[in-house]
Amino acid sequence: MMVGGTTASADVRAGVTAWEAGDYARAVAEWRPLAVQGDPDAQFNLGQAYKLGRGVPQDFSQAIIWFRSAADQGHLQSEDNLGLVMYEMGQKAEALPWLQRSASRGEPRAQYVLGAELFNGERMSRDWPRAYALMKRASDAGLQRASAALVQMDQHIPLEQRQQGLALAQTMEQSEGQARMAAMTAVPPAPVPARAPTVRPAPVPPSQPGTSYTPPPVGGPVAVAALPPAVPSSRAPTGPLADGDLGPGLSATAGVNVHQGVPPAVRANVRNGTPPGIDPNVSTAVARRTGPATAAHGAWRIQLGAFGDRGRATALWSRVSGRLGDAEPTYVAVGNVTRLQAGPYASRNAAQSACAAVRGLADCIVVSR
Repeated sequence: MMVGGTTASADVRAGVTAWEAGDYARAVAEWRPLAVQGDPDAQFNLGQAYKLGRGVPQDFSQAIIWFRSAADQGHLQSEDNLGLVMYEMGQKAEALPWLQRSASRGEPRAQYVLGAELFNGERMSRDWPRAYALMKRASDAGLQRASAALVQMDQHIPLEQRQQGLALAQTMEQSEGQARMAAMTAVPPAPVPARAPTVRPAPVPPSQPGTSYTPPPVGGPVAVAALPPAVPSSRAPTGPLADGDLGPGLSATAGVNVHQGVPPAVRANVRNGTPPGIDPNVSTAVARRTGPATAAHGAWRIQLGAFGDRGRATALWSRVSGRLGDAEPTYVAVGNVTRLQAGPYASRNAAQSACAAVRGLADCIVVSR
């Protein structure tokens, strides 16, 4: 496992090595002084430690502080996590600009949240074609919650607007790669020293990812379901996102199951004359992924590709991680080439099953650790 974003220093890598060995306290000790000095990779990793509660007490406000420090320096994974965690912490208006940046680069959780916001029309002006497009992109990335939301949208969005959304989704797919490349080639600002104020932790709800959803054919009109009268009810509690990064430097598309209950996919509160809203809280969408089971000390990994540009490796992980359960990515530098590996797996058969899960998306081979 290696940190994402900018090139990591030797000390940051020492922390990653400790983290992979399960020595989380030592990893935090390696990263903290570097994070205070302004190293964005160390700041990102320290934010991950606070978010996951490994090596430090779980503390989402601290995680936001460190993610923001790194995001302000152009660290892309920190930008993704910052917007999502802020949104789940209730800082929704402040989170939206970060979520829009992430969604433009193809971050599926951010696309899910924005799609729900544009469908509901509460904090953003209602835009059903764009909402449908964003939700389709998130569904294609493997978010089951997004697939369920598309089913609901099919019941309420007129045919013409759904067709517009499908066309827009294709345009988004093309532009996302360009946006990622532009962001990765941008010159980051100089590191800024940061402080870590003391704040209290907050609880986190779960998530539940899934498979891609393909909308039904749009060859004919879709009847809009009759709406029941308004029935007020309380929504399931929400909290900061437990995103897919099981450790520092991992992709933002995986997840950690931290609660047993899963809030309903559709709000129970229905307004007269409007379709039921889609719950935009992404924590219920991605905290638990499906995929081949991993083993903490397994001897097997899969290799998904080798790239002259590390950015292409991280982009590939964003596309395939939703199919790989709790697998953790490792970016192995060999000269000027970055090998993208994932795992670990307890057996060769488990690793082969993981390769089968990404067939068609990556040239996957099984390797030993």
